[in-house]
Amino acid sequence: MVTIRRLVTDPTLELRVLEPGSAGALDAEMRWVHTTELPDPSPYLRERELVLTNGLWCAGPDDAEAFVARVAGAGAGGVVFGLRESVRRVPAELVAACRRAGLPLIELSKDVPFTALSHAMATAYAEERQRELLGRIRRSDALTDVMARGAGASGILRVLRRDHDLPLAVIDRTARVVAAAGADLDSGQARLVAEALARRPPPLELDLGSGGRASIFLIAALGEVDAGLVCLRPMAELSPAEQDAMRQAASFLSLEVAKRQAVHAIELRFAGELLDMVLSGPGRQAELPGRLRAFGIDANHPLAVCALAFADDDGPGTTGLGDAVTGFFLTQGVPVVTAAASQDVVVIVSWRGAEAEFAALARRLVTDLAPRFGDRRLVAGLGGTVPDAAGLRRPVLEAREACRVLRRRSGGGPAVMAYADLNTHLLLLGRHDPETLRRFSSAVLGPLRAHDGARGGGLETSLRAFLDNDRHWAATAAALHVHVNTLRNRMARIAELTGRDVNRTEDMVDLFLALRADTLRQLP
Repeated sequence: MVTIRRLVTDPTLELRVLEPGSAGALDAEMRWVHTTELPDPSPYLRERELVLTNGLWCAGPDDAEAFVARVAGAGAGGVVFGLRESVRRVPAELVAACRRAGLPLIELSKDVPFTALSHAMATAYAEERQRELLGRIRRSDALTDVMARGAGASGILRVLRRDHDLPLAVIDRTARVVAAAGADLDSGQARLVAEALARRPPPLELDLGSGGRASIFLIAALGEVDAGLVCLRPMAELSPAEQDAMRQAASFLSLEVAKRQAVHAIELRFAGELLDMVLSGPGRQAELPGRLRAFGIDANHPLAVCALAFADDDGPGTTGLGDAVTGFFLTQGVPVVTAAASQDVVVIVSWRGAEAEFAALARRLVTDLAPRFGDRRLVAGLGGTVPDAAGLRRPVLEAREACRVLRRRSGGGPAVMAYADLNTHLLLLGRHDPETLRRFSSAVLGPLRAHDGARGGGLETSLRAFLDNDRHWAATAAALHVHVNTLRNRMARIAELTGRDVNRTEDMVDLFLALRADTLRQLP
């Protein structure tokens, strides 16, 4: 950085500081030099330029005051007054005017031409630019090296801090701290960053409360802003070299984030396929061990299952929840498979402890993750443990059912509960054998299925939607994309076919239990 202090320390220029100006003015970066003898050079000045003059504009005692006012008003960095044979000392009125304006005033020997100062400035800028370029190349080589060695985001931050001692962190859109170096952000601050990244356009500076103002350098992997390189310093406190280093690092981090996203997409697909294998029953049982092994889980050892979801139906699904859950279990040293669906996240972990210990861990999971998602209430249904992968289907279905019940419960209540502890109609239905459940369900729903099969209607679908929407006519009609009168006609037709009217409590209970029994009897 070329400053007045740097120029003054060059003995060949024979410069002498007469007025240092305001605090820090001598150490401020100078953009260039501007030679002028105009009484008002302000139209031609740029900010932080150093004005060189012999004072030929000075014809009276008030001219110095006006000249300095115009120069300072244009944002110039200072004034260099060149002595000449006829003027062997800087005019006192110019010294006084610069003092009042807080503008640096430098005296230049009569034996040194202005061109020497311009040459020194050009040389200094060339050296500065060369150093920056060499530093950028060196840093680029170092960043390339850490990426080639698989050091990831943490390695990139280490390279940055080797040159610039700044508190840094990389945070993605799910509020996950991907890497940190010298910065200790809590979950609330990480969530603020994630919310900022979701804005359009994202801000480049953010107030983190107790963390102060932070600068954000955006990381875009595939066209979207996927993460941010956060520096716990406001942008104004970062030098141009530091800002350039941050932007360079952000470009390398975009490659790292893109790689992580590709790997993550493969993991999500594998996890989703594994869940399909589990739910499809014995037909794909042979494929389970290989898939579980890909996630570091031994299919022949005990497994535990839970399902998590947000209690609010109006929120953006399970966005970010799967990653957060995976990160929690990995920090506990527990191998995990996380399969995210639209309404819940199914978790299968390798677990040799007791069910009570897993329940305690699930409660800690919900407690730890809840602050990351703000006001959204997180719930978890427990499916229990099984000795090996052969018995996974039942705990997966039970965990999801327990999670579904917790999601639909209004008000407070426990956020974590096992299927066996729900104390609902499910347990009453569960006391009956599958054949009894089948006969009851068929007796009630058989006429609807016969009608739908013959006429291609959707009476059973409409009934399920009506009960799922707590018998709200408008909400159900909207969900089915039909007029509310069409829905009323369907409910009337259901009453004709089944002998049960949804407007009567007793009949409605029969219909509801028949639908739930049909689901429950599918459990192995």
